[in-house]
Amino acid sequence: MKLICIGRNYVDHIDELNNERPEEPVVFIKPDSAVLPKEQDFYIPEFSNDVHYEVEVLVKIKKVGKHIAPEFAHKYYDEIGLGIDFTARDLQSKLKAKGLPWEKAKGFDGAAVIGNWVSKEKLGDVDNLHFSLIKNGETVQKGNTALMLWKIDELIAHVSTYFMLKKGDILFTGTPAGVGKVSPNDYLVGTLEGEKLFEINVR
Repeated sequence: MKLICIGRNYVDHIDELNNERPEEPVVFIKPDSAVLPKEQDFYIPEFSNDVHYEVEVLVKIKKVGKHIAPEFAHKYYDEIGLGIDFTARDLQSKLKAKGLPWEKAKGFDGAAVIGNWVSKEKLGDVDNLHFSLIKNGETVQKGNTALMLWKIDELIAHVSTYFMLKKGDILFTGTPAGVGKVSPNDYLVGTLEGEKLFEINVR
């Protein structure tokens, strides 16, 4: 199982980090060891003083596919979820300044939260899903998949051009504006269409 992540897929998030708007999806990989085990707290790593939350809609791939056409991409997933792409922003900034890969800032142990899964049929239009992240009782991120630069099926088609997709792979589809730092004792809750899909204690 691999975690395929999309960066810069919401204009407001691109703007808040002063990034350049990409001409095609920005793709990076997290190792499976980055998945935070269920019911486990998130521990801020010692090598970072500025770990940010990034809530994202997730897609679970259900069968093998390569060079998938956008019009057939919907056949490759049945479940939608919600998660967090934790990012060591200080480390990422240093790596980006030197033109180096981001993996250490994005793929460390526990950096990928994967919440509960919901049937695509239950949700309806996957290109119009409301989601949010609540930190200590306050909503800090709100998004809608309608605001993605590249929609879910387009992302699957693009990614499958470069990486063979396999059953169990998970696609992180990008984060909206509102990312911010986590601190010890923070309590994070993620909702999709009003349903709570994960809750995380930060240590």
